[in-house]
Amino acid sequence: MMAHHRLASAPDTVRFGMFDAAFDPVLTVNPGDSVTFECVSGGVEVMPAAGSPYAIPPALQAIHDSKPERIGPHILTGPVAIAGAEPGDRLEVRIEAIEPNNDWGYCAVRPLAGTIPEDFPDRYVSHIAVDAARDVCKPEWGPELPLAPFFGTMGVAPPARYGRLSSREPREHGGNMDNKELVAGSTLYLPVWVPGANFSVGDGHGRQGDGEVCVNALEMGLTGTFTFVLHKAADAPFTWPRAETPTHHILMGFNEDLDLAMKQALRQTIDFIVARSSLTRVQAYQFCSLAVDFRVTQTVNGEKGVHALVQKGLLF
Repeated sequence: MMAHHRLASAPDTVRFGMFDAAFDPVLTVNPGDSVTFECVSGGVEVMPAAGSPYAIPPALQAIHDSKPERIGPHILTGPVAIAGAEPGDRLEVRIEAIEPNNDWGYCAVRPLAGTIPEDFPDRYVSHIAVDAARDVCKPEWGPELPLAPFFGTMGVAPPARYGRLSSREPREHGGNMDNKELVAGSTLYLPVWVPGANFSVGDGHGRQGDGEVCVNALEMGLTGTFTFVLHKAADAPFTWPRAETPTHHILMGFNEDLDLAMKQALRQTIDFIVARSSLTRVQAYQFCSLAVDFRVTQTVNGEKGVHALVQKGLLF
């Protein structure tokens, strides 16, 4: 029987900015089970000052007070193991629901980071009010904007040979993809690299523009519910993250060079089309030029991202 689990962010259920195949799971579930993750976001350097209208959530304060080891920028809840998952399998992550669990978030510029750090050398942190009931947010300096929440970082444990990785760079295990298409109702597919897969999530975004150019989106606490479906290796050889929404298939590329990220996303898309249709590779290449949208996912995570949107129903 499929079960539902709940996992809150706490000092003993999070890792601060790290993926590592050596991390033990904090929870093990069966394929088909769902898990609701209560995630928090933000280091001490972006917290509201005393006397501001925004309160720091108790769970986030407890994590800060525990002074955890930190490598990258994201508080990741997990990892959660899926019983029976083995290297070579594919993990299907159905994103069932995402909702704000805090009434504020932040967007920050920091020295030596972002798309044009030479133009913005100073730290600048904006705290942004969130009205979940009205489904909007409002920067203190700007207009109301609609919410479109998603998790910037979702990933399994990376290959063991990589050792401990910062959460900053997206790679073949997923991680900090910052793909705003991955809202509730979409599905993420990840290759499994270690027994149990060991899925972690965090980096809640209330909304984001493609590119995420200043480094941050609306960074905030989110609660998300995910269902985990396991596909064994014999069914679907798989080495790179993919996703789908109700209307599109999504293929992704990550590289320090944006041109190479584009080439990787394009090659992933051509392979995907050829595997699912009668088109030759050159015909699939032309189809990409005629009918596939390639978008800059983000330009700020070291490994830049490009994602392709293949509309469902055109070929398959």
